[in-house]
Amino acid sequence: MTTLQFHSQSRFESDIRFASSTSCSFRPRRNFTLPRRFRPRPPSLHSHSSTSLRPLPRAFSNDPAVTEKPSICTADELHYVPLPNSDWRLALWRYHPPPQALPRNHPLLLLSGLGTNAIGYDLSPESSFARYMSGQGFDTWILEFRGAGLSVQASNLKELKQSADAVSEQIEAIAKSVANEVSPQKQPTGVSGYLSDSEFYFLREDSIGIGTAWDEAKLVAELTEIFMRLSERLSGFLSESQSRLISTKLLDQISKLLEDSQLSERFEEVRIKLANVLEKQQNSVIASQIRDLSQRLVNIIEGGQRSVSPQFIDIQERLSSTIEDFQKQLDLIVKYDWDFDHYLEEDVPAAMEYIRAQTKPKDGKLLAIGHSMGGILLYAMLSRCGSEGREPRLKAVVTMASALDYRCSKPLKVLLPLADPAQALNVPAVPFGTLLAAAYPLASRPPYVLGRLNDLISAEDMMHPELLEKLVLNNFCTIPTKLIMQLTSAFGDKGLCNRSGKLSYRDHLNKSNVPVLAIAGDQDLICPPEAVEETAKLFPENLVTYKLFGEPHGPHYAHYDLVGGRLAMEQVYPCIVQFLSQYD
Repeated sequence: MTTLQFHSQSRFESDIRFASSTSCSFRPRRNFTLPRRFRPRPPSLHSHSSTSLRPLPRAFSNDPAVTEKPSICTADELHYVPLPNSDWRLALWRYHPPPQALPRNHPLLLLSGLGTNAIGYDLSPESSFARYMSGQGFDTWILEFRGAGLSVQASNLKELKQSADAVSEQIEAIAKSVANEVSPQKQPTGVSGYLSDSEFYFLREDSIGIGTAWDEAKLVAELTEIFMRLSERLSGFLSESQSRLISTKLLDQISKLLEDSQLSERFEEVRIKLANVLEKQQNSVIASQIRDLSQRLVNIIEGGQRSVSPQFIDIQERLSSTIEDFQKQLDLIVKYDWDFDHYLEEDVPAAMEYIRAQTKPKDGKLLAIGHSMGGILLYAMLSRCGSEGREPRLKAVVTMASALDYRCSKPLKVLLPLADPAQALNVPAVPFGTLLAAAYPLASRPPYVLGRLNDLISAEDMMHPELLEKLVLNNFCTIPTKLIMQLTSAFGDKGLCNRSGKLSYRDHLNKSNVPVLAIAGDQDLICPPEAVEETAKLFPENLVTYKLFGEPHGPHYAHYDLVGGRLAMEQVYPCIVQFLSQYD
């Protein structure tokens, strides 16, 4: 028996006795106040013992070289699920029930929030929602969506292992750098949702960078490649209008390099011809034209370099750097090209099918819990199934801090600012985890410049500072702008819609036949209680239960307190267990 197993079983024996002897009504508890200076023994950020690492299951790999999980994974097992027609492999963290736990009939799937990984559900042995639920007998699985946590793009097992280990090291390096007060964007990152130095640098506006050595042949080839990719609309990743916008952006950047010089008028002729060519359907003739125009552009700069004023003497190098940065932008657009509907239509179904195959529930159904965007995905799934007359194959659903209409959430509008499609071309992905890690020292230490940030995550005294720090530094990832843009539809009159805007996910919840428990926190500023309650009202009354946690005089629950707050194990978790047990 490993150290981790010993602690888990002894703790969950008491948890099981507590849950079985506690009657949980769906009304907030009264007459309870949290002492202002309540400070239990702090759990360590590294409480998960390294001795708990086990060999990866056969479901992960039949390659004997792949023998253990990445260090960041504290689950009992780590599985990888291939996405059809993609090189993405989704990570599934699995937690086995202890032998003495009450047997359950359905596995449990946990879905995380926007740009987050599995760590939020398993902060430490003493504060782990995943381990609590497995201790109650549920075979518990956490899905990490594409671009989050240990989910990686890999074509073979060797790449998979290397990428997963690299992500694990990167997450830990960011946390260590902030602890040592080192800027987190200087860490060597670059895979699975974490931007590399060059990618993060590129996201800064008007990035020109340091010039590279002039190489005419190389520059012609790079220009030709960029324009060819745009003429092909990046293999379908960009729409026609987006392709036109992004090509105009590049031409504008080049034009700025040449303004106030004798080259501007000569460039304008090439610019017009390029714009016309890019609007045509790509073929071999157009490819030849693009190569010729790229060569002409380079020749203009090469030939006119001698006649420009000294301040433009570095124009060749600046053009090289501009093209290099633009190439990175195209790569980012392709790399982070997914939205909410990709999660809904591909990631979640693939994970559910895999879990069914592994656990074989008799009725083929799962229990599911979603926090924040994870709950929104469950709502959308029930709505989509209702509109199409399909069976969602879910026995019961719990959502925490989730809604389909966020018009009353002012902080979320600040966190999701990119509503204009043109902005996606300037910032293809938002390095949310890196930005939060960089901001955290300003929010948690004097002079508390960003103190409001902590209030959005956790209410006062509800999460131990050490766990809050681990959550901020380890739980967040890079978010594609396309995903953010679709989620901003939740601020409109129709609520959250599919990518085409034709289907509102609110419209068909009344057709659902799945029991739902909708949980809200009284001081949740990101997903206010009224938003949660309004979404709950869309379900048939006999199938939905709305539960608000928090008291007028405390304790209070903010966005993450429902999962990792001090009192969640005492107040929130048992209510979830009781609800799911009714339908298991």
